[in-house]
Amino acid sequence: MGTVLVEMDRFGQKTGAGFYKYDPATRARMNDPEIEALIKSEAAALGVEQREVSDQEILERCLYPLINEGALILEEGIAQRPSDIDVVYVFGYAFPAPKGGPMHYADHVGLKNVYDKICEFRDRYGEEYWKPAPLLEKLAKEGKTFAQWGAEQE
Repeated sequence: MGTVLVEMDRFGQKTGAGFYKYDPATRARMNDPEIEALIKSEAAALGVEQREVSDQEILERCLYPLINEGALILEEGIAQRPSDIDVVYVFGYAFPAPKGGPMHYADHVGLKNVYDKICEFRDRYGEEYWKPAPLLEKLAKEGKTFAQWGAEQE
């Protein structure tokens, strides 16, 4: 879709149109029936079923890959502790400090829940982006947290 929008000279707010139209005075976004029709047409051509996506699913689809990659980083020995990964995300990427970073968040949500959801996404979207890390699978099946795993490594 990005390429199509560029070809239509729709570069976002600076041109007054992108995925949305923008009010010239307030820059408020407004739905654009032309783009909505284009999206529906492209989705149909690609065989993509359009559906409502909940805030929770958006959160999971954004955070769970970070958690999965974090597990791979721990397995490979690139980071020693889950908290090392959390520090990078909190201070380097402005991850919300009250959430404690992706690994801490995963412990809070439960690794089994994270693992099960990654498997669900894998079954829906394929393994290219949704292959669970072996460490995540192991800890989920053992009922452990990343924090417990980290303590065992010291």
